[in-house]
Amino acid sequence: MNVEIRKTGMELELEDRELTSSVIEAAIRVHKALGPGFLESFYEEALCMELANRQIPFERQKTIVISYLGRPIGEHRLDLLIDGKLVVELKAVKELDPVHFSIVRSYMKATESSSGLIFNFCTVTLGIKRVGLGNASHNFLTS
Repeated sequence: MNVEIRKTGMELELEDRELTSSVIEAAIRVHKALGPGFLESFYEEALCMELANRQIPFERQKTIVISYLGRPIGEHRLDLLIDGKLVVELKAVKELDPVHFSIVRSYMKATESSSGLIFNFCTVTLGIKRVGLGNASHNFLTS
């Protein structure tokens, strides 16, 4: 007898929150250890090590195909795709620009993800921004 167990929307939402919180904790740990001032690639390498240590599944520099009218028009690489559902964009810039949020939303649409994070490692305190598809304004969480 096959029994299919489906998770409720609330259970999935809780899992997503826990995943997002775990990824944020990993990024904070990296930022505390390295501080601001390095190249983005250094933070990416360190964050991948931290995610692996925490056994959080991720794909690094994931290639996604962008299509128009059902035909591929190009490819782009995501910094990180966490557990197939959370887009993470890494930055090491003085300040985030609105275009960074638009880019993450585009990646989210292309991967059919409902959640995204932007980490800015160039600030004294790690810049953390949540990105959602729900509305055009930014969904912020700053730590």
